[in-house]
Amino acid sequence: MSAPMTLSEIRGRWNEVLDHLESHDRVAWIAYFDARLAEFDGHTLIFDFSDARKFPGGHEYSPAREKLENSLKSSITHILSINVEIEELA
Repeated sequence: MSAPMTLSEIRGRWNEVLDHLESHDRVAWIAYFDARLAEFDGHTLIFDFSDARKFPGGHEYSPAREKLENSLKSSITHILSINVEIEELA
């Protein structure tokens, strides 16, 4: 059995995940493209959107992301061959 993927490994391939997401669900890509990958415990991937929240208006997509999460999970599974749960830093 191989070791779980690390946060560093996910970051190294994150653009591939985003490219896949954009090609399959552009709305989900818009909601997630500015996320910073904050933590990964081998099961849960935690995103930090604090930089995006600094912009005035139009950059708060939290409610939409909840509805689009499955598209992101699908792209992560397709590209990285892992299943994750998604959380956001408060």
